[in-house]
Amino acid sequence: MVDSPRNRKKQPDVVRQALLDCATKLALEHGLAAVSLQAVASAAGVTKGGLFHHFPNKQALIEAVFDGMMENLDREIDQELERDKGGHGTFTRAYVRTLFADRALNKSPWSAQTMTVLADPYSKSLWHKWMNDRLIKHAETDAGMRLEIVRLAADGAWLAHVLRPDNQAAPDDTALLQELIELTKG
Repeated sequence: MVDSPRNRKKQPDVVRQALLDCATKLALEHGLAAVSLQAVASAAGVTKGGLFHHFPNKQALIEAVFDGMMENLDREIDQELERDKGGHGTFTRAYVRTLFADRALNKSPWSAQTMTVLADPYSKSLWHKWMNDRLIKHAETDAGMRLEIVRLAADGAWLAHVLRPDNQAAPDDTALLQELIELTKG
């Protein structure tokens, strides 16, 4: 949260980031339906007019939140790629490990965004472009039907995790993760 509008120095980058952080937190805790412009502005300690200075509408705010989440996903996968020994299935292993790490922590921003990817044209387009770009970049190590099946299985496991009722205990994914990783070694 930033200082109140009256005693705050002009720091547009700080205010913009606070708005994004608050929108992300609201989405994580209560779903995207809770991300109203007034709720985000109030949580960030700015006026609704201050929010409009950075985001002309709710769609622009949601898109900016999604862009930030994609950047975070990229960073997490890049960290996994650095830890991997390389070779066949390198990107797919990093992708699977990242999805399962977020599930284990049970605090991934993707929980809130998954349904948006399915319904929102911008988010869907960004996701597909991101995945296609990554697959082109890693075509030498990650082409082939078997690795696509592994990625699709990881996506399915993620979707099952997101759709699980809140009161249902999460299964232990250790064996599933290990099996998917083994399948990447071709």
